[in-house]
Amino acid sequence: MNYEEVLVVSHIDLNKIDNMQYDVLREIGNIGAGNATTALSQMINAKVDMKVPNVALLEFKYLSDIIGGAENIVVGILFTLQGQIDGMMMFMMDLPASRHLVNILMGKSDADNSEDDFTEIELSALSEIGNIIAGAYLSSLSTLTNITITSSVPYMSIDMAGAILSVPAIEFGKVGDKALLIETEFGDDLNTVNGYFILIPSLKSYSAILSSLGL
Repeated sequence: MNYEEVLVVSHIDLNKIDNMQYDVLREIGNIGAGNATTALSQMINAKVDMKVPNVALLEFKYLSDIIGGAENIVVGILFTLQGQIDGMMMFMMDLPASRHLVNILMGKSDADNSEDDFTEIELSALSEIGNIIAGAYLSSLSTLTNITITSSVPYMSIDMAGAILSVPAIEFGKVGDKALLIETEFGDDLNTVNGYFILIPSLKSYSAILSSLGL
């Protein structure tokens, strides 16, 4: 199926999305991020406050700017989406945020190893954090829309933001160039870190999400 055929099937042009449809996408982002933060709180056995300061439908080329620039080193956890929704889901954090979450989970102080590379155990813990957070997000999206969504085994990479984001840009750029970015601030009374959910459905899947909600 080529790009023009996808546009016909999807019945949606992301460049002409109306305010109501955009508000629904924002609310999906808010609910998903909220449930993901609850899952994170349960995992680390600590209270985690959350707010969503920014939800935006952005072209791929602008995503890295939001995450600190194309050369900023980040941790990216990627999932391929299948079922009634196809596309890709990513959860990204910069290194200080990633280190802080791992330290909380493992009972360490940020001052103990702020400059050290992640150990194998810490990398495994970080992957599990991303898996649980993204899984909670996708579960809430599936429940809200009554659409079956399955995800692949997560793939984690530590690299420049531009390099990590090039994966979905290459894979899905042929059927659309926009992603739903949900910036999330979470933390406790002493520390706040930023995480970024990036949902990249195909155009047909955007249409399925909105249609399931009567739009």
